[in-house]
Amino acid sequence: MHKRIALTLALSLLCAGAFAQQITRVAVIDLQKVYTTYYKDSQAVRAFEEEKQAVNDEIKRLGEEIKELQKQRLDVLSAGDSQALKTFDEALYRKAQFLSDYVKIKQAELDAKADALSKGDAFVQMLYRTVQAISESEGFSLVITSRNADDVGSSVLWFSPMIDITDKVIQALLGA
Repeated sequence: MHKRIALTLALSLLCAGAFAQQITRVAVIDLQKVYTTYYKDSQAVRAFEEEKQAVNDEIKRLGEEIKELQKQRLDVLSAGDSQALKTFDEALYRKAQFLSDYVKIKQAELDAKADALSKGDAFVQMLYRTVQAISESEGFSLVITSRNADDVGSSVLWFSPMIDITDKVIQALLGA
């Protein structure tokens, strides 16, 4: 009798564990394609994306300046000029501090603009609700944005076209 109860309990726990696990389904959306399809409606979003790219370009430029100073510093270090080395160290410190401050300030500005955009722009709100509705109805737990699988700048290295919900979102927006 005890063996039967223990066996039943073990089977119950095993089944509960199996049902408790969920498989995460992932979808991919090409937001640039959606923005292009809704060119007029997505003006605010595209302007934000351009500003974000400009900030990233400036951060990259400042980083390159620091790398160049570091290379020059190595030359001065090998020459043994301690006064010039001190000057390079001070310049490097100032540039690095400026870059750090710039990143913090610009990130805060971009975060505030993104928050305002998500709360105030009707197109962004409609897009979010549409993505959410399609994702929930099709059982996706996660939606990743990607320009496309061939784009070198994409954060997604590969995805199956079967999980791309871009066209479904566009069709749903057309019906909205």
